[in-house]
Amino acid sequence: MARKRSNNPALAAKTGQTSEVRIIAGEWRGRRLQFRSAKGLRPTGDRVRETLFNWLQHAVAGAQCLDLFAGSGALSFEAVSRGAARVVMVEAHYPTVRQLQSQIATFKADRMVLWQGSAFDYLQSFEHGFDIVFLDPPFADATLDRMLAVLVERHILNPGALIYVEYPQLRVPTPPAGWAFYRQHKAGEVGYGLLRKQPEKPLNA
Repeated sequence: MARKRSNNPALAAKTGQTSEVRIIAGEWRGRRLQFRSAKGLRPTGDRVRETLFNWLQHAVAGAQCLDLFAGSGALSFEAVSRGAARVVMVEAHYPTVRQLQSQIATFKADRMVLWQGSAFDYLQSFEHGFDIVFLDPPFADATLDRMLAVLVERHILNPGALIYVEYPQLRVPTPPAGWAFYRQHKAGEVGYGLLRKQPEKPLNA
């Protein structure tokens, strides 16, 4: 018997249904990504994605992007749709990886690279220059602060890079030393924002 399909990602995650997220703008505007629920998978909703990519409207075209908890792929596909030069997607859950492989093939998305494994393993194994990092781990994952620190310690970010974080509203992450939120908002119980490095103060300041 075929699985039912839901247009409500939160409901799908609870019931095991196949669900969809819509790409909001760009080359693939209006096309839909399909995914099946998995533990901790929580696609970024339309409203939050629209706000995020309004923030990024002058930064995403031509950008090198890293999506460390790819999940449904909503953030990655939205970035490529809006002109990102490349997105590296990192995902540990094998069934989710298979679904992402299928979506990449369907969209003929040759600017997307999919890597199976944990976000920490990727950061310890590879060095690339990224302009935008999407950091949206499962809410049960309590390692967001450490992940931010590793991102900065590994020196994989290009000058002027931006880090997007999504988190439970009651557990606001602590930016790494020298970094701060310059955009921040909330939607219900979800908090989200963009981090960027602060300008260094002159020695005689």
